[in-house]
Amino acid sequence: MDTQFLRSFIAIADHGSMAAAARTLNLTPAAVAQQIRTLEREFGVSLIARAGRTVGLTEQGSRILERARAMLRDVADMRSVANDSDASGDLQLGACPTVLVGLVPDVLARMVSRFPQSNVFIRPGYSADLYRAVESGELDAALVLEAPFPLPKTCGWEVLREEPLVVLAHASLAGRDPHELLAEQPLIRYDRNQWGGRQADEYLHRHDIVPRERVELNALNAIAAMVDRRLGVSLVPDWMRPWPEGLDLVRIPLPEPSEPRRIGLIWSRASVRMRLVGALREEAHEVARAID
Repeated sequence: MDTQFLRSFIAIADHGSMAAAARTLNLTPAAVAQQIRTLEREFGVSLIARAGRTVGLTEQGSRILERARAMLRDVADMRSVANDSDASGDLQLGACPTVLVGLVPDVLARMVSRFPQSNVFIRPGYSADLYRAVESGELDAALVLEAPFPLPKTCGWEVLREEPLVVLAHASLAGRDPHELLAEQPLIRYDRNQWGGRQADEYLHRHDIVPRERVELNALNAIAAMVDRRLGVSLVPDWMRPWPEGLDLVRIPLPEPSEPRRIGLIWSRASVRMRLVGALREEAHEVARAID
């Protein structure tokens, strides 16, 4: 059995469509469909059920999903153990939306340059989900936001970057008092379901600022675009570049220090790919220093 076929099966289960799985795997939808048909012939059962443009697992597919994940982890572990080089093998890395554009590309470029024999498989996701995946051993490491809870001793953690809260405003409001802006202007609120959004909400409560809310969303680039269109101001972490181009914005520091949002690396101390994890830690710190 070709393990790539299992990888396609898992990608379909995770993304819910052939097209999304194909994009993740850098394959054509036809190639993914052919791999699934081959798997189904080998097992003698249907693994996925098609409904229009979406697909879901059959009962038989659901039964083997976790075993398929475990098999891929075992294969990657064996490859790492068998390989004698200092940093090679398959690294399972998670990345939250904040770092996928601003940090991950540069880290991977350095990893590939230094360790061409290594392969990195990236799972995008929200920080809370990625923490659980590292703790369970599904991922070797993840670039995430700092958790508002203590980590188990089985995991390591290092801060790479701190992002203080700032008031994001149109350039025409430069020089204004940030607290007055938050109280007087409509607020484009950063989603309170996200850790950074909760920090912003706590700051408003702490300073008795009752904003006039216009919209709440979890998309920093979209928030920046709305502020540029003079729909309001926002209280957000001073997130890393790249930002959308052509926006006429100012970032106004707060008059009192706020608890910053911290971005860092969590890793499993039980990973058999600790040499690769160590290399990842080194390169992530180098990229973070360059960004600052």
